[in-house]
Amino acid sequence: MKILVANPNTSTGVTDRLVAAGKLVASPGTELLPMTAPRGVPYIATRAEAAIGGAMMLEMLAERRGTFDAAIVAAFGDPGLGGARELFDFPVVGMAEAAMLVACTLGRKFAIVSFAKALEPWFAEIVEWHGLSGRCAAIRTLDEAFQSIDDVQNEKEQVLIDLAIGTVRNDGADVVILAGAPLAGLANKIRERVPVPLVDGIQAAVTMAEGLVRLNPRKATAGTYRRPAAKDSKGLSTALANVIGHRDA
Repeated sequence: MKILVANPNTSTGVTDRLVAAGKLVASPGTELLPMTAPRGVPYIATRAEAAIGGAMMLEMLAERRGTFDAAIVAAFGDPGLGGARELFDFPVVGMAEAAMLVACTLGRKFAIVSFAKALEPWFAEIVEWHGLSGRCAAIRTLDEAFQSIDDVQNEKEQVLIDLAIGTVRNDGADVVILAGAPLAGLANKIRERVPVPLVDGIQAAVTMAEGLVRLNPRKATAGTYRRPAAKDSKGLSTALANVIGHRDA
């Protein structure tokens, strides 16, 4: 089984972290294929950046279509997830959605902990978009600068642990999601230092993607995720234009 780990950020170091963390839970025989956005920002933290990342995600999936069995939108806010499910006939899993759904199987209320204050409003909207606001105890983020996006989890490890413990004590969280691609793998390192289960987004997404491939769901021909009718386009990548124009058979 081949799963595309499509990072809509431009940081290859973050992509490396994602793949390394995903391999810890991948089944024998599952291959994780890394892909990093060629254009955009080092990490997505705002609505505008998410819109850019969403467009990049569709281009990336179109470019590599036919070379994998399932794809992961490897940024916590799931940029482009809805559009990807409309356009493509393979399973597409979002890290945020997978993390929250897994968290809901481990406790009644989950908290989201991350590394940048700018992420809070976007994350709140993503929780609502997925219909899980009622299960979210809190979203807590660091309100301080960091040196490197590739190494933020090591630089801020103790502060992130303190935030996670605070959501348990003060917000009633039963589960804590360590949110954001740069935090991939951190849950494995600190799980014994937080008194509730920790969920890693990429690990949740890998296990969910594997399950969907095995389930082999049919492509929708009705409902809100049915493929849109063919349409001409201008200025898009050739691969994405072909998918949109149904010239991809």
